[in-house]
Amino acid sequence: MSSASDSKRRKLDQQQQGASGLQSRSQAMTATSDVRARARRWTQQLRELLATGDIASDLPAVKKGVRGLLEVCKNEENLDDAAAEGAVGVVVPLLKKLNGGDLLAQEQPTTSGVEELERDICFILGLLAIKVEHQAAICEAGALPTLVSMIRRYAGKNDVNLAGVAAQTCRRTSDAITNLAHENNSIKNKVRQEGGIPPLVSLLHSVDPKVQRAVAGSLRTLAFKNDENKNIIVDLGSLPLLIQMLRSDDTTIHYEAVGVIGNLVHSSAPIKRRVLEEGALQPVINLLSSTCTDSQREAALLLGQFATAEGDYKHKIVQRGAVPPLIDMLANDDSQLREMAAFALGRLAQNSDNQAGIVAQGGLSPLLDLLETCQSNLQHNAAFALYGLSDNEDNLLEFVREGAVQRINECELVVQASKDCVNKLMKRLQDKLNTRILGQLLYVMQSSQAQGKQRIAIALSQLTTKEQPSGAQLRLMFLEKKGLDVLLEMVQDPHVPFDLQRQAAKSLFKLAESCGAADRASTDDLAPQDPQTMLGTHMVNNPMSSDVTFVVEGRPFLAHKVQLLNSSEIFRTMFDGHYREKDAATIPIPNVRWEVWEKMMYCCYTGGKVEVPPELAQELLEVADQYMLEPLKHLCESTITDQLAPDNVSAAFDLAENFNAPELSKQCALFCLREHAEMVKGGPAVPPSKLASPSAYAILMQKMAPRLREAVTDAVNDKANAMVS
Repeated sequence: MSSASDSKRRKLDQQQQGASGLQSRSQAMTATSDVRARARRWTQQLRELLATGDIASDLPAVKKGVRGLLEVCKNEENLDDAAAEGAVGVVVPLLKKLNGGDLLAQEQPTTSGVEELERDICFILGLLAIKVEHQAAICEAGALPTLVSMIRRYAGKNDVNLAGVAAQTCRRTSDAITNLAHENNSIKNKVRQEGGIPPLVSLLHSVDPKVQRAVAGSLRTLAFKNDENKNIIVDLGSLPLLIQMLRSDDTTIHYEAVGVIGNLVHSSAPIKRRVLEEGALQPVINLLSSTCTDSQREAALLLGQFATAEGDYKHKIVQRGAVPPLIDMLANDDSQLREMAAFALGRLAQNSDNQAGIVAQGGLSPLLDLLETCQSNLQHNAAFALYGLSDNEDNLLEFVREGAVQRINECELVVQASKDCVNKLMKRLQDKLNTRILGQLLYVMQSSQAQGKQRIAIALSQLTTKEQPSGAQLRLMFLEKKGLDVLLEMVQDPHVPFDLQRQAAKSLFKLAESCGAADRASTDDLAPQDPQTMLGTHMVNNPMSSDVTFVVEGRPFLAHKVQLLNSSEIFRTMFDGHYREKDAATIPIPNVRWEVWEKMMYCCYTGGKVEVPPELAQELLEVADQYMLEPLKHLCESTITDQLAPDNVSAAFDLAENFNAPELSKQCALFCLREHAEMVKGGPAVPPSKLASPSAYAILMQKMAPRLREAVTDAVNDKANAMVS
């Protein structure tokens, strides 16, 4: 009953939701239809008024139609509908007719109310031009010459005190030009060709902040990636006024001003030099402390560009106080602001003194924070800045103290360019170990508390490679100055936090790789047997010339003393010594299975050229140790190493220790270092009840550490001694 009731209720809910969805779609369609109807109504009314040819006689009706169309266009979602209903084809001719033509548009309208109409029409054009697809239509309708003439009208008054409707119309006209030219180089060129830049520069002198902001916005757009427009704007003497605007208390004014200057400076060394000569440096630095994040962002970008100018500007920017606010910006919530701050610091970090100063003022840690984000732009600018900071060897100590080496190594970088930059950064830090700074690092490591020792030991090991530092330096860092002891203590201490234990394990493995301790032993390194003394596989358990019989699992196994004598010291003692086996007709072999003994004999008869099946490896290792067959032991060690897993590595280590297999012992310890993450969580093969904890891992490493210490110590000494010899 309850189930049936629930089913009915769900069906009713679904019906209601479906009806609600249909109603929402219906309302949306109705709203769209209503917008189109309103846009059609106003454009049709204005089209009819235009057709009469006498706008002035019915100005109130024209004003009503323009206002109605403007209300439609104020909602960006309605712009396409307004354009589809022919808004452009109505308002552009209307603007021209109000002025009596393009040339007369630079004259002040004499009819009352015309200037208000111009203002509203320019507002409509500016809104429509927000969408790229409408820009071309507006220009093709011939709006641009009229707009430029209107700007020329207000500039020609030479009145800095524009106010009221005149100021409003000037501003809307400028906004329309700005939106038309946005990311449209063809229209930028047309504005220049129509003579629109000089009046815009002239209007920068207006005391009306809205006018000043609007014309600065136009100049900013016209200057962007257009060299001819840039040169004209600068040659018209705009720089002194733009630099004055940088000091405005009005955030909207200094934001537009810094934007214009930024676009003028971009990719133009001569203009950059002129801007600096005009005194822009300090006001731009001051904007780093603006309450407007947009202004801060533009100022940081501009300072990054100033830092590449000829002269000592990198040093001057830092001396004038830019670094502290830039570092503060690295922690801002605005990602673009963080990106530009990192960009500026990266350019400033191309100076040696600045490199030390940025780190000394706390810039290293927030740059590392940016590198650890998943945003490619932030990562790349942070990587470039860190690369610059790493050039000063005095910073290496701070990189190590901050744990920067570990954090950099563990970053997941998004783009290849950032990866390449970080690789160069790490190579530069590695090179610094060959300088005087190594002595300082080792002094600090010895004199620090436990945490300081740990950070330095981890960093030093992660900076090692097979090529550098030298064997003598490795011995100094890790044996004489006890860096190896510090690392081993971390992996053996059950109370060490997980992350620190993981870093220590990773660092120990890196050190083992760098010094050669992680290299796997090869049977090729053993003294080769004379091929002439090896009888070959066809003679295994062959009665031909057989002179000794072993009894394995109750079955006879035929062999040849001459081969066995050349294979093992145990067999030589057995057959040449004073043991009873020397003259025995048969020799019993207890506790060894037939398959194991047979595989051992194949090894003896071939000089070690056999494959060791994983299922026999443990038993073969035992007999290899018993009969001192080093080639077979190495083969067993290799096979067992290939089969290591979190659930068997401890047993494998015990096996190695019990049967004198140091290579396997070492490989077990290296496996635990390399696979720390799998070891601690247990891996897929380990039942949940046996999942290892960091403390359990530490206890496991306690029994493996002596072998690991021995392997690393021997390898470091061998590398150091090889250099001497």
